[in-house]
Amino acid sequence: MRFTTLGTGTISLPAHRACAGYLLESGPLRLLVDCGTGIARRLAERGARWQQITHVAITHFHIDHHGDLPSLIFAWKYGYLPARTEPLAIIGPVGTAALLERLAAAYGEWVTAPGFPLSVQEILPGDSLALPNDVTLTCLPVPHTAESVAYSMERGARRIVFTGDTGPSDALAEWARGCDLLVCECSLPSSMSIKEHLTPEQCGELAAAAAPKHLALTHFYPPVEDVDIRAIVGERFHGPVTLASDGWYFDIEDA
Repeated sequence: MRFTTLGTGTISLPAHRACAGYLLESGPLRLLVDCGTGIARRLAERGARWQQITHVAITHFHIDHHGDLPSLIFAWKYGYLPARTEPLAIIGPVGTAALLERLAAAYGEWVTAPGFPLSVQEILPGDSLALPNDVTLTCLPVPHTAESVAYSMERGARRIVFTGDTGPSDALAEWARGCDLLVCECSLPSSMSIKEHLTPEQCGELAAAAAPKHLALTHFYPPVEDVDIRAIVGERFHGPVTLASDGWYFDIEDA
């Protein structure tokens, strides 16, 4: 499995970071997790075979996490020849189908009826979705918005957990325990702490409790990059840490 951080920024729109977007590749599976502003361009820039994306999973309904979804659907419909015929599955928490209907009301019925098979599946905690190449997708509610979820992507003995946007959560730490890669939001410095996001201190505490083999931090608002994130996290978590940039990737081999 390869996990790529296509967009590691926020709605503050720093020049070097697109909004949230992540790509899991495993055999025929091309799973795009979130697709905020700039992700369509990042897919093209990285040569990520955007035409072959098979699944899109949304963590929550803030526009910086789904804003490029209409653009991608439009591109899959009109952006190349021959036109797409392969199915696309859109996955998300309860309310995802209603979100797509609202987007269709704004842009046109092609959002939900693009001319190729498009399905919408709302995932519940406890659901286990079987994806291509024996990858299993599960979710956990996290404290950000009412619908927000974290995702776990597992193949055999290998597991990647992405927190999405979240505040501190003991349940998330327990759920992620021992994963190969924990991709964790790191939004704000402690001087700007709010309950809906994590500071570097809280990221370190989460990682110390979850004990991942590797921690990758993402979703940086500009002020958090003015503090020494690595040192702050390292006071609490002693494993390997990456401050992810757009285009960073992590390969996990089969056990």
